[in-house]
Amino acid sequence: MPHGARAQDATQRFVTEDGEAPTDGRLRPVLPAPSRFGAPEADSAYGAFQRGLFLTARNLALPRAEDGDAAAQTLLGEIYSRGLGVATDFDEALKWYRKAAEQDVPEAQLQVALALLRDDPDSVEGRELMEAAADAGHGKAMFNHAQILLTDRPGTSGQRDAFDYFRGAAEAGIADAQFAVAQYYQQGTPPVFYDDTEARKWLQRAARQGFDSAQYELALYYLEGVGGERDFDQGFLWMARAAHAGNVGAQAELAKLLWSGIGIEPDDTQAAAWYVVARRAGLRDPVLEDFWLGLSAETQQEAISRANGLQRR
Repeated sequence: MPHGARAQDATQRFVTEDGEAPTDGRLRPVLPAPSRFGAPEADSAYGAFQRGLFLTARNLALPRAEDGDAAAQTLLGEIYSRGLGVATDFDEALKWYRKAAEQDVPEAQLQVALALLRDDPDSVEGRELMEAAADAGHGKAMFNHAQILLTDRPGTSGQRDAFDYFRGAAEAGIADAQFAVAQYYQQGTPPVFYDDTEARKWLQRAARQGFDSAQYELALYYLEGVGGERDFDQGFLWMARAAHAGNVGAQAELAKLLWSGIGIEPDDTQAAAWYVVARRAGLRDPVLEDFWLGLSAETQQEAISRANGLQRR
């Protein structure tokens, strides 16, 4: 199973929404395209939704949804599930998502599947709806269905069947899937062959979306010249991004780069600060332990102070 799948229990690693529900009336979520709901670009209810007029959008969508308009039903599911202009009501959201799912709207199929699988990871209906949305080309559903395949059929058979879904989700821009595809090529997992150049390409795509594990591995590729030219500056840059994102392995590696002056001027104090951050997360590195013990008490104290600042960011 490629590390990119990142799932022992697939239902706990599903990708879901594009954005979080707002915490107050002043904040707006990331707004999806009308096509996500199966709506035309000129849809009036979606237009109101896009402008942040959520209650208006709900009022415009409701009569159409009651008349069987699948796009309006999906939009109502979105509004109620995220509490946009109305009180959050998951039961009401699921009711409308179900109606739209019955009309084969992939977004609605995904949302119903997620609800069912959250309650019962073995839900047959949930799995069938996830597969239907995946087969319709829904990026998140493709990634989720791939994870289900890996969980249900560990080994070569599941890996082969999951790959096309991972690849489709990766092409759709799902960072988790891009990292999964990179892992396939890194390991030569069937049905693909070992290919570090292809792995590096997919790591780059996931890293650019802020996926810290991809940033960490891409940094190593640059530093070691794997899958392309060696570039210490880029290696340092991506390692720093992963470290700032909270990747503990990257924090320790960044400490080594700062200590050795690879991709940047040497800075023992900053190197020690990053190692303090990594140690607080439970990582112990024998080489960095020796480095730490060789520092003066004054430098150690300054490093601890800097580490406190890094963790407050």
